[in-house]
Order: sequence, then C-alpha cells, then structure tokens
Amino acid sequence: MSRRPLITILALLSIVAAACGAGSDAAVGSSPAASPAAAGDYRAVTEADGTHHPVLDPDVSSEVGTVDQIASTAREAVPSALRDDRRDPSFPAALIDLDRILSGGPPPDGIPPIDNPQFQAAASVGWLAAEEAVIALEIDGEARAYPVQIMMWHEIVNDTLGDVPVTVAYCPLCNSALAYDRRLGDRILDFGTSGELFNSSLVMYDRQTESLWTHFDGKAVVGHLTGEQLDTFSLQMVSWQRWLDANPEGLVLSRVTGFSRDYGRNPYQGYDNPEDRPFLYDGDYDPRLEPKDRVIVVRDPDLPAVVLRLEEVFTAGTFAFEAHGRALVAAVEPGTASPLDSDGVGLGRDQGSSAVFVAELDGNRVDLVRTDEGFHDNNSGIVFDIFGRAIDGSEARLESVEHLDTFWFAIAAFDPGAEIATPVG
Repeated sequence: MSRRPLITILALLSIVAAACGAGSDAAVGSSPAASPAAAGDYRAVTEADGTHHPVLDPDVSSEVGTVDQIASTAREAVPSALRDDRRDPSFPAALIDLDRILSGGPPPDGIPPIDNPQFQAAASVGWLAAEEAVIALEIDGEARAYPVQIMMWHEIVNDTLGDVPVTVAYCPLCNSALAYDRRLGDRILDFGTSGELFNSSLVMYDRQTESLWTHFDGKAVVGHLTGEQLDTFSLQMVSWQRWLDANPEGLVLSRVTGFSRDYGRNPYQGYDNPEDRPFLYDGDYDPRLEPKDRVIVVRDPDLPAVVLRLEEVFTAGTFAFEAHGRALVAAVEPGTASPLDSDGVGLGRDQGSSAVFVAELDGNRVDLVRTDEGFHDNNSGIVFDIFGRAIDGSEARLESVEHLDTFWFAIAAFDPGAEIATPVG
C-alpha cells in the first residue's frame, strides 16, 4: 500500500498549523514608509535539525514597493453564507449540495490572502530558481508574475493590474490557477479563503456579501450572490526564467507579504503523484484518466470542456485538435518544475509549461513543431515562444486561447461531460 496519502495528510496538517498559528503575524513591509530593513524579502533557511524558517534577505529591500490599488466596495448588510445559516430563506437556491462543502482545517482567512501586494522589479529578483513555476498574467500590456512559492501559502491575491481590479487564485489541491475580474455590476469585490473545500477545490468568499464561490469556475454557489459568475483572464504557469526573458521590465509579487511563511518550501510534497487520491474528495472518479493526471483544459460556458493529457503533449511538443468549432494547437515546452513534487518548490520534476493557440496566422493554417529554439511554424517559417510571440522581434503573434492547467479529477467533477481531445492531421 502506498504511504504517500499519509505523507500528504501530514503535510497538509503542517500548513494548517502554520496558517492557524501565524494569522496574527505582525505585518512586514506593509507600509510604503517601512524602513529598508523591514522591507526586505524573505528566503527559507533549513537548520541542522530539519526545521525551516524565513530570514530577511536585505539585498532587494530597495526594490520592493506597492502599486496603486482600486478600492473595493463596502460590506453589505446582507446575511452571510460564511458565518450564518447557509439555508437562509433570503438566499437564492444553492447551486451545490451544502453537505458536500467540507472543512479543510483552517478558519476563514486562516490561509491569509494578500490584500496589499508588494512587488519587486523583475531584474532585481535573486530568490527564484530558473525552473521555478510562476503564474504569468498580462492585462493591457502590464505583465506580472506571481511566484507559486508564495501563492501556495496564501492562495489568493487581491490586486489591480492594467487599471483592472483582479483576484489571482491558486489552489494546490486541484493544481489550478485562475485570474478573475473583481468587478460585478456596481460592486468591486475582494476575496478571502473560507477554509472549506468543494470537490477538493478552494472555496472562496467575497467580503462584500460573504457569499461562497468555487475557485474552479469563479461562480457564487451559496449566499446572496448565488448564480453570479466572474469574468476571467487568460494566464499561464511558466518557469521563472521563461517569464523573465519575455518580461524583463515586469513586476514580481514580493515575499514581503505581512506574514512569516516558509517561502520556497513545498508543504504538499508528493501531492501530484498520479497514483494517489485527492485530499477530502468525496465525489466519483472518472476512469478515463488517473485522478491526478495533469491536463490542459479548454472551456466554454455552454459546451463540454475539451481536455488534453499534459504528458502526451509534453512528449509530442505540440498537439493539433479542435474544440468548440475552432482549430487549435496546444504546445508544451520543458523547463518548469512541478511545485507539488519535491520539498523545494523549484526542485520538482519537469512538468513543462503549456499554451493553447488558434491554429491560424494571417489567414493561413499554423503547423507548429517544437524545436530547441521554440515553436516553429512550418508554414510561415516563424519561431514563437510559449507566449505566442515571435522570437525574431517581429510583430507576429499567435492568438492565445484561455486554458486551464489542472488535475483530471477536478475538471471531471466540475464538468462531467468533459471530452478528451483527439488529434487532427
């Protein structure tokens, strides 16, 4: 019998303990007027007895600062689905079975979101390994990287990017990252962690009405806002080196978070083992793939999702397929470490970085092949990077398609009609 499930549970208990025990940490560098010593970043240090702790890394202190944030709207005088009766008669009918919302351990915001994100100039970052995974988001020409080593301890960042209020969320248990537009009608929402799970996936809550939202699809499922759904932005999980090469002037979420966490260590060591079962998952398993097979997902709100097994695309380099009436091509390049594999976030096995593009350029069909230089289009002769940009500096760019990297069990649970893609010639 595999011992990894026990290891996983112990690891999850450690993050619960860290979350619950450090929720009242004094803010570090949370004020723009913080002294240079208080504004330094953190790095994890391992002692001889195996314990980890963060220590001040002063050589980047002068490079850390805040960005302008759009203020959220005020708390509304409505019943809370987070703290009150979830069957309150004023609520619309819940969209999920309330009995299947399970406690993950921490209390609300016990895993603390980052509400005052501070950023560091990309060129000054010296604490990320080249292969380490970062979440790459670009809106209106502004590019930011959110290192997974930070996101796995906080899960949510409420931010403003390109004059758009956004929430970036990462769920380690379902291995997925999404970015949501926080604007909802006249409201500007911001989000916290409820401490609960549905389908082994993060359940968020908005602080304006304290409705509950599923991370996986950005939908309010219980409470005052039930039925509302957030717009999402396309993002990718790529290696730090790849993002830095493409965005040398970009900003990186700093480890100055206001909380003392063991950034750089993976508290979910071994969690992405395909042979293991997800934590606190009480649904059925779709036998077409292993529950924790990594998949690339193209979704449509009105049609079944289309799924590609990441390992298959990783091996082939590219995968031409059709989804929702469009000819598409998926691409995976090596060089990004799995953050959920090893004890160190940047030390895991190579999971690669994925992209999905429309298989057309200037009215002509795209025929991509992965090479050492990038992705070569046999028809135009242009080589593109994983972001779809021509590496020769020209204006040529492939049209990216919003996609989701996740575990198979999660997409099968949230979209049981999901279809597995077949290649086209």
